Amino acid sequence: MAENILVAVFSASGVTKRVGEAIASAAGADFYEIVPKEIYTSADLNWMNKKSRSSVEMNDPSARPEISGTVEDMASYDTVIIGFPIWWGIAPRIIETFLESYDFSGKTIIPFCTSGGSGVGKSDSALHKNVSADVKWAKGVQINRPNENEIRKWLDKVL
Repeated sequence: MAENILVAVFSASGVTKRVGEAIASAAGADFYEIVPKEIYTSADLNWMNKKSRSSVEMNDPSARPEISGTVEDMASYDTVIIGFPIWWGIAPRIIETFLESYDFSGKTIIPFCTSGGSGVGKSDSALHKNVSADVKWAKGVQINRPNENEIRKWLDKVL
């Protein structure tokens, strides 16, 4: 397995966080939760309301929700496993904020998503524009629950 792994996740409801914690445990990795400066309320997450905060952000490709806190010593990680729920078929804008906040040059990024409806789709490749060209990307996968056997099989393939 790779050395110096960080699992960084954004989780609005807790599902992605539980999966990310299981991945970090299985990989012997550090865990970091991407916490928005302004926490999303249920009303903010109402995708049926076109004026909800998440709807407004997802309809604006330039939206970059602020993150509370930073990863200490990002330079020390070789591999970053990044997890997020699928919103409107892609990663939430806060993932773009995260990717644009650090230098990932020479690192491997391994995305995973959780989703109640759609799969990974183009959500992982859409993020490539947010980092420098010399980043190695693994193909994104959907992992909806913290199943240790499934996670270990996946990690054996990608690490």
